Amino acid sequence: METRQFSKETLNLIKSFQRNEITEYIIYSKLAAIEKVENNKKVLEKIALEEKMHYEFWSKITQEEAKPNQCKIFFFYWLVRIMGITFGIKLMEKDESKAQMNYAAVLSHVPEAQSLINDEDEHEKQLINLIEEERLNYVGSIVLGLNDALVELTGALAGFSFALQNTRLIAMAGLISGIAAGFSMAAAEYLSQKHESAQHPLKSAIYTGTAYFVTVGILILPYLIFNQYLVCFAFTMTFALLIILAFNYYISIAKDLPFKQRFYEMAIISIVVSAITFGISVLVKKYIGIEI
Repeated sequence: METRQFSKETLNLIKSFQRNEITEYIIYSKLAAIEKVENNKKVLEKIALEEKMHYEFWSKITQEEAKPNQCKIFFFYWLVRIMGITFGIKLMEKDESKAQMNYAAVLSHVPEAQSLINDEDEHEKQLINLIEEERLNYVGSIVLGLNDALVELTGALAGFSFALQNTRLIAMAGLISGIAAGFSMAAAEYLSQKHESAQHPLKSAIYTGTAYFVTVGILILPYLIFNQYLVCFAFTMTFALLIILAFNYYISIAKDLPFKQRFYEMAIISIVVSAITFGISVLVKKYIGIEI
């Protein structure tokens, strides 16, 4: 290929594209090697092959080899292992989409790069959407367990905190209420899914119950560590907001859903329910007159 002359800035930009492509080729290859679902393995191998072709395209332009970004490889490999394949690669593609905005700066020098942009924008996104991941099929069940636990338990802990004013008693009451409600919610989800002739009602119930119990454990934890009930409740509300933030961010990436609206909706509902329950507990304690 004929040697092209680029400014230093343009050449550095092209080299960054080249390094990014070889890095993603290695990431997709490593993920394909450990993937057990045959369909997912084929999709990952196909994307890896395209990334390699893109790397070779830029290599012909620069006439140099590029070293992969080992930190990025390590990060996304383990992110996928922990958070799931769909979330990991969609987050990586979002990161790549930001980098692709710089492609326009080199198109005047390398017009044939337009085909790479089309591949990234269309073909790879279509391939990623073919990936199957069980947990994403049960997002509705997870949302049910998570949302109910957040709303019910933050409200209950708000009431218990003022009424009991003893962190161990509050933890015990919250734990008993949470466990009972968790089993009830899982059973209700099972019956609901079975009534609708869902394929795996038991799995739906397990996802709902697990989401509920994990949330209960996190929300009650401050009452097992600290002695001041108001401090505990402040930590509980902070944890609740962090759970809502983390979960909605995960879903917004994995399912391509809007983040802000879902986050604000869940956060406002939890806060309003807690405030109402706290107010009710004040009235109940005042008029019943029970002191603990």
